[in-house]
Amino acid sequence: MRFRPCIDLHGGVVKQIVGATLSDSASHDLKTNFQAEKPAAWFADLYRRDNLKGGHVIQLGRGNMTAARSALSRWPGGMQLGGGINADNAGPWLDAGASHVIVTSWVFSDGQIQMARLKALSRRIGKSRLVLDLSCRKRGDAYLVATDRWQTFTDEAVTYRLMDRLSGYCDEFLIHAVDVEGRCAGIETDLVAYLGRWEGLPVTYAGGICNQRDIDLIESMGNGNIDFTVGSALDIFGGTGLRYEDLARRYGQAGV
Repeated sequence: MRFRPCIDLHGGVVKQIVGATLSDSASHDLKTNFQAEKPAAWFADLYRRDNLKGGHVIQLGRGNMTAARSALSRWPGGMQLGGGINADNAGPWLDAGASHVIVTSWVFSDGQIQMARLKALSRRIGKSRLVLDLSCRKRGDAYLVATDRWQTFTDEAVTYRLMDRLSGYCDEFLIHAVDVEGRCAGIETDLVAYLGRWEGLPVTYAGGICNQRDIDLIESMGNGNIDFTVGSALDIFGGTGLRYEDLARRYGQAGV
């Protein structure tokens, strides 16, 4: 199990946001837990210092390209890049230093998986450089993939069948539990336990982590196979529940 660090960008600034409040049409309802004074490149330098490969830079909406490029340039091949990725810009982002591109909305469009798009993108850049984001929100008993900055429910539930189907076209999965994202109120235990029983590609979980107990739960429920990312609870993002230095030391590359 590895710690995958993050750089979430909104308006060109590193922020930690309550995921379910992110919206194109109601910015006044956006809840921000933290806004950094340091630039994205500073965080990339930190992660590079500690050799925390496989973290991600996420563009939450427009106005983030300059900050994202700056972060990637500080550690070419060290971090993944997500947010607004499609067949036309995936290659340029890889050329800019991303190890992988992370895709959701372009593949999950109009509520359905667009397999032709996925296959074409996988062929163009290679499955080894593609991460599929299956970030999801709970509806009834199912966790449905959510797109468009987590505002739109698709018809696709996160299931073993879906993950098996998609595994031939990507290198790993990133899964945010959107309803608890940024709330520091505990993880989606049902989702983590379900993912922990799947035997397939690497999976990184994000959402709700507030302390070491939550990380221990991910390790035990995930059988040590699920990586994790921490946002608002982390001290470098203004949190009090977890220290970055502790996680980097305990769950860094030695845990690979």
